[in-house]
Amino acid sequence: MTASAQQTQAQRKQRIAIIGGGPGGLTLAMILQKNGIEAVIYERELHDTNRERGGSLDIHEESGQVALKEAGLYERFQSLARYEGEDFRLFDKTGKLYMDEAAEGDAHGARPEIDRGVLCGMLLEALNPNVIRYGYKLTEAVPLGNGQHELRFENGFTDIVDLVVGADGAFSHVRPLLTDVNAAYAGITMIELNIPDVANAHPDLMALNARGKMFALSDEKAIMGQLNGNGSLKVYLCFKAERDWLDTCGIDLNSPEVAKQQLLSLFEDWDPSLQKYIRYASDKLVGRRVYMLPVGHQWERRSGVTLIGDAAHLMSPFAGEGVNMAMQDAAELALAIIRHGSDLDQAIAQYEPSMYRYSSESARQSRDNLELIFGANAAQRLKEQFDQIYQEFAQQSNV
Repeated sequence: MTASAQQTQAQRKQRIAIIGGGPGGLTLAMILQKNGIEAVIYERELHDTNRERGGSLDIHEESGQVALKEAGLYERFQSLARYEGEDFRLFDKTGKLYMDEAAEGDAHGARPEIDRGVLCGMLLEALNPNVIRYGYKLTEAVPLGNGQHELRFENGFTDIVDLVVGADGAFSHVRPLLTDVNAAYAGITMIELNIPDVANAHPDLMALNARGKMFALSDEKAIMGQLNGNGSLKVYLCFKAERDWLDTCGIDLNSPEVAKQQLLSLFEDWDPSLQKYIRYASDKLVGRRVYMLPVGHQWERRSGVTLIGDAAHLMSPFAGEGVNMAMQDAAELALAIIRHGSDLDQAIAQYEPSMYRYSSESARQSRDNLELIFGANAAQRLKEQFDQIYQEFAQQSNV
């Protein structure tokens, strides 16, 4: 047996556990599988819930798309992605239009859209079904002193693994193995609404929103509309508020018709065309708080454990980087594991410094965008920021 074959054989004997079956965890398992390395995903939910969580995601050329290429799924992604979803419109509360960007044709943009459920479904279709185990809620991960960890689950199951990867989101159960830093409230609360079949049910709002995203920004508040691949319009009402605002504002989200009237009163001086994002909403309203980890968050490296995605560098959603960072993390970690064979500690040592570099820049951008969007003259300032980016890009293209 050659040295390379021996290394591969040893590598395959390593037991790798991924906690969390979201885009990051699925991408990591897929790239490892493509390279002949086994892993197991433990997912707390009883079934795949990705279609029920979140809306449309823009997958970036330099990060998420690179990961899909490593997973061997780029062509499949292109067939499912919505390049027209890159349309973007920006208003203030008076209905004044600041930006109106339309995607030019198909398959030309750098950040096409795909629904979270479709993306994860594509990954699940390609994965060996035995890789993911549903109904396994991690309660404790116990270091065994040799780089291994014993994983204990709520259902009574235990597993001993050589590498545990926390891909379990904002309130990760793996993160405490590495750091005592917790996610902190970012000062922004959202209420999520949904408008089904918007093109047929409400063509006037479809015409206003176009095929991608709409932002309306004023008074430290925002109305954000996002067209999903199933024809529904996902709406986010965003407020700069204290953490307990959802509990003290007096809006009962379980009484949707009354709640919508109360929400309209919070936007009573906004243009009637923008108020339609509330008026037309269905009877499901969900409150969400935005949390963040400190920009540039790092930890002391430990044997046999690491983090990807929100577990590692939770950031606000206002730069569209969350899923892309998770998928880039997955690719970086998978490739490091492939390079270093059975030496998982060396793989972690290669992965983590690289992850800190690129994720800290994205986290900084997300934080800055949050401050801009919920600051004074937000629509005008956001337009100026985009203008500067386009100018810099044009200058670089002419060099």
